[in-house]
Amino acid sequence: MEVKKSHMSLLKKNLILGVIVILIAVVPLIFVKGAEFGGSDDKAEAEITNIDKNYKPWFSSIWEPPSGEIESLLFSSQAALGAGVIGYYFGYQKGKISRKNESKKS
Repeated sequence: MEVKKSHMSLLKKNLILGVIVILIAVVPLIFVKGAEFGGSDDKAEAEITNIDKNYKPWFSSIWEPPSGEIESLLFSSQAALGAGVIGYYFGYQKGKISRKNESKKS
C-alpha cells in the first residue's frame, strides 16, 4: 500500500511540474503580442554597430541556413541532443549507484 501511495504522490508531483513547465512556455506567448523572439546575436551586432559605425566582423559564417525555420530546427536539434546526452549520463550514474547499493544489501 505504501508503494502505491508513494507512486501516486510522485505522479501528482510530476503532473504539477509538467503543467508549470507548459505555463512557463505558453504564458509569454499569450501576453506578449506581436513581439519578435530574435536571437541575441542580431541584437549584439546592432548594438556594436550603434557604438562603432566602422565595425567590421572578424569573420563570416561558413554556411548560412537557407531560412530562419531551418536555423531554429538546427538549434533545437542541437539542444535536444545535448539534453539527451546529459540525461543519459545522469541516468547511467543513478543506475550505477543503485546497482552498487543493491549489491551491498545482498
